[in-house]
Amino acid sequence: MKELIRIASGQGFWGDLLTAPVDQVRKGPIDYLMLDYLAEVTMSIVQKQRQRDPNAGYARDFVSLMHEILPDCVEKKIKVLSNAGGVNVEGCAAAIKDVAEELGLSGKVKIGVITGDDILPRLDEFIDKGIEINNMETGEPLAAVRDKVQAANVYLGAGGLVEALGKGAQIVVGGRLTDTGLTLAPMMHEFGWSFEDWDLLSAGTIAGHIIECGAQASGGNCQYDWENIPDLANVGFPIVEASPDGTFIVTKHEGTGGRVNIQSVKEQLLYEMGDPKAYITPDVVADFSSIRLEDAGPDRVRVFGIKGNPNTEFYKVSIAYSHGWKAVGTLVYAWPDAYKKAQAADRILRERLDRLGLKFDHILTEYVGVNATHGHLAFSSPPYEGDADAALSGRGGSLDGAHTTSSSPVTHHSSLADIPEIQLRVGVRGQNRSDVERFTKEIAPLILTGPPAVTGFAGGRPKVEEIMAYFPALIPKSLIETKAEIIEA
Repeated sequence: MKELIRIASGQGFWGDLLTAPVDQVRKGPIDYLMLDYLAEVTMSIVQKQRQRDPNAGYARDFVSLMHEILPDCVEKKIKVLSNAGGVNVEGCAAAIKDVAEELGLSGKVKIGVITGDDILPRLDEFIDKGIEINNMETGEPLAAVRDKVQAANVYLGAGGLVEALGKGAQIVVGGRLTDTGLTLAPMMHEFGWSFEDWDLLSAGTIAGHIIECGAQASGGNCQYDWENIPDLANVGFPIVEASPDGTFIVTKHEGTGGRVNIQSVKEQLLYEMGDPKAYITPDVVADFSSIRLEDAGPDRVRVFGIKGNPNTEFYKVSIAYSHGWKAVGTLVYAWPDAYKKAQAADRILRERLDRLGLKFDHILTEYVGVNATHGHLAFSSPPYEGDADAALSGRGGSLDGAHTTSSSPVTHHSSLADIPEIQLRVGVRGQNRSDVERFTKEIAPLILTGPPAVTGFAGGRPKVEEIMAYFPALIPKSLIETKAEIIEA
């Protein structure tokens, strides 16, 4: 049994810094590289991709990354664990096999394939058998939205990963594997932890929680003393140095930017936190209140004292379903009176939409440069003089069945009249795609049929996008079978 293993975070989400996993492999010693690509919305994205192309449905960035670092990983005996498989784990594994063969690494790479999380094909079976799958937040039964469901995936824990590692896998890829499980599994494999060592499993889970969001534990997105965090352009992603007794050090490679200290670790520990005594995962119920932190030197924090409790009999299921359509359009108005022109354009647009009889769930108007993001909270002075309130409150045109919202200014600022340009941004949301589509055709005409001095029509005609809603649920573990298979490259 090893006395120490180094597990490096290389990806906090699909779209994270592409150079990070390369740096983790090349800038210092590590034993494992964990890559977390998936989130709730990501599952619906990859499902849609596979609907268009049966060969798609996984994180393609992972394949290109393997093309770059696989030779290094083979040479240094670094094992890679990832949930990049999305809803097409087999397709992702096949692509990795092709990469290995292309790089002349045939016979040198074993790929572990973890399946069992995708239960979309089984939903009707569960409903027919009377198995309760209800929205954890509303109590709504799955049957109420079944015809709109796009993806349904169980959050699998470390079990399949441990099995694949035990079979000699160097690259392990799965679907909706928990981000914490990607870090816990190497510890269980290397240290021989059992599936009922609750304190140890809790320690590995908390280690995974700390590094699951990439550089967020090593200085990125850090609130404390953020202006003095060094060299974020070269930020080092976090690394866990784990020991068999469940204690571990959070650190990063020497010579990289960012900062690992007690404060940065604390901020990440609070991420997605509900009850700190009961952080529920498929593997264990971790007790975050037991955590102890200790400064262990520059960019080193020791974590110890962790306790855990037995896991539950349920898996969490992430279900995504279609919940309408949306579109956002923008116009830019120039000085003089840019703000008044933008207000007038919003009023005119709403009146035209009203006359067309279009129905929306929501209409939102923002004035970028005045009130975007924080709306009235950005100001504390009396309202701006003029008829702003009428235009912004919806009195300029309220649509049947629509909830109209505007980020209304509540300031009289001497410089408002002198603002050189204002971006008018209007978004709609509704259940009828044709109504949303018609909205997109009413923005551009304002250029010649509305207030003067339009200086920009950002992005052309707005794009209609489907809205995906999240349906969290629980399902008995007894209904789910996890498989861990090995493909030889």
